Amino acid sequence: MSIAQKTKVVEVVPYDPEWKVEFNRIREQLLSYVGDLIIMIEHVGSTSIEGLAAKPIIDLDLVMDSYDVLPQIIERLQQYGYEHQGNMGIEGREAFKRQQADGFMKYHLYVCPKDGKGYLEHIAFRDYLRSNPAASQAYAEVKQRLADQHRYDIDAYCEGKTAFVTSILSKAMK
Repeated sequence: MSIAQKTKVVEVVPYDPEWKVEFNRIREQLLSYVGDLIIMIEHVGSTSIEGLAAKPIIDLDLVMDSYDVLPQIIERLQQYGYEHQGNMGIEGREAFKRQQADGFMKYHLYVCPKDGKGYLEHIAFRDYLRSNPAASQAYAEVKQRLADQHRYDIDAYCEGKTAFVTSILSKAMK
């Protein structure tokens, strides 16, 4: 089962400055687990873009030098209660699910190689929207409309965003 299928209600809320604080809390915890095996941890997804309405779920990319260290990362994260879910159909991105409550707000955890398509797209998309307020506002409107239309269908919500995301990536990945 994918992470997306777990979401019962699609809820897009106004930007909350606490998301940045929460990312840093989660980041510190993860660094204590695997900091020696990774290059960095990036805050990606809509919660990483100041002012952007989003589903209140933090997306984190743990960036590794290469897949050579993935087995060690999987083993280490398992020791701390994370289940490796594979790439869930997206090359260059390995998903992990927390098995028990850890006191943080909801978050999605991915491990990506520094040259992986999933990671590079996450960063390009985030940085483009951070530097283009009009595009960020347009994305907020798309997400709110889709959340209203597909409140109980996360797959339709995600599918509805695809054209917009693809158009941004075509500009951002040049």
